[in-house]
Amino acid sequence: MRYRSYVVIGLCLAGAAFSPIEVRAENRRPNILFIFSDDHAAQAVGCYGSKINQTPNLDRIARQGMRFTNCFCTNALCGPSRAVVMTGKYSHLNGFLKNGDVFDGSQPTMPKLLRQAGYQTAVVGKWHLESDPVGFDYWNVLIGQGPYYNPPMIENGKRIRHTGYTTDIITDITLDFLKNRRQADKPFLVMYQHKAPHREWQPDPRHFTLYREMTIPEPANLFDDYAGRGSPARNQEMTIARHMNELDLKLKAPANLNPDQLAAWQAAYKEENDALAGANLQGNELVRWKYQRYMKDYLRCIAAVNDNVGRVLDYLEESGLAENTIVIYSSDQGFFLGEHGWFDKRFMYEESLRMPLMIRWPGKVKPGSVSSDFVSNLDFAETLLEAAGVSVPADMQGRSLVSVLEGRTPADWRKTHYYQYYEFPAVHSVPRHYGVRTARHKLIHFYQLGEWELFDLEQDPHEMQSVYDDPKNADIVRELKTELERMRKQYQVPEDRAK
Repeated sequence: MRYRSYVVIGLCLAGAAFSPIEVRAENRRPNILFIFSDDHAAQAVGCYGSKINQTPNLDRIARQGMRFTNCFCTNALCGPSRAVVMTGKYSHLNGFLKNGDVFDGSQPTMPKLLRQAGYQTAVVGKWHLESDPVGFDYWNVLIGQGPYYNPPMIENGKRIRHTGYTTDIITDITLDFLKNRRQADKPFLVMYQHKAPHREWQPDPRHFTLYREMTIPEPANLFDDYAGRGSPARNQEMTIARHMNELDLKLKAPANLNPDQLAAWQAAYKEENDALAGANLQGNELVRWKYQRYMKDYLRCIAAVNDNVGRVLDYLEESGLAENTIVIYSSDQGFFLGEHGWFDKRFMYEESLRMPLMIRWPGKVKPGSVSSDFVSNLDFAETLLEAAGVSVPADMQGRSLVSVLEGRTPADWRKTHYYQYYEFPAVHSVPRHYGVRTARHKLIHFYQLGEWELFDLEQDPHEMQSVYDDPKNADIVRELKTELERMRKQYQVPEDRAK
């Protein structure tokens, strides 16, 4: 018979009174390592069937835990996704709708609640919420997006410049916390958050030549003409063909390289760039060259993430921490890897909407298990709170995944997912839209334009042809619009008439 006790902990931090939190003490509360990368598409993760790269250390998490095949973001953008993870609330309630907004750190957050309940909390790496981190015993974060090389970082309010590759540095700092700053008598939450593989996809020098001899397979719709969709797909500004710049394509060196890094960069890229200049490529052949350059650099950045995640996983095992540590790997949203001829994210189309999610929890999660349940970054905060034995606030909007992780999906688990994107007018020119995703269909409303799209994901998994105007789908459209309205009421979504 398992011993179970309930205690109420009330803490005052910095003179501010917090409400008591109910904490369940059952054996030992688990440590939590939350690994978050930036723009890592599921189709570039080995355990998701990647045909373009291998990620053995990330796959290790899935092999020893659970992989989710239907994890979706609520708003496919860096800052908004992070705010959702922190709060367990959609963008319209947590106040962070688009990049450039300032996160309100006074609101309740998952790290605050864990800290009040006795966890030691830390965040290292990409933060991207504009305001200083709140609710952490230790924080050491990039300034804004941060560079790939020699990054300045803010450590508990103090600016420090580092020399080296940012993915390595973030890992070094994380390991230093685990080895030297961690209080052994407390469980920990460590949010270990990478900048990579965000644009402009600048690899570590040790990976400059990785994939050089390979030809990365092209997606079937690399040369999409957008004939099957409305004006948003035609008028975006995120094509490989027209919208990549010299830094994206490594025709120009980054400004902040030190002499050794610059020499390595020139050795890696100069020969190929000279060959390009002499080849006079045009049309589709030039697009193909750009695609290869983009994808190889993107995958090189992922290789560094994979290597560094392996360093941290190895330390957990060597130190004996692994057996009582939940390890989560995810990314802030998906990313287009040439599908539809695009890079970036933002749209509700599958490559942008879908997030990788793997969770390892020894003794709780069956190794190698797979879940097709609809889950979301909206659920992360609730999951970590329940796993830690902390009561989930009633106003959080997601659901804990603990029962799903234990193989006991509740009978009333969601069958639909609600999405809303707000950042327009802005870079890449993707209009504001919201929509609903079901197991088979997706209905998207570009509400500023009065345009709708409907996709049958069974018949058209690559979303090439909207069938919204097909009379045969009238009943489906009505049902999905009804479900949209139900979800908008459930999630307390206000009308957005911004132009």
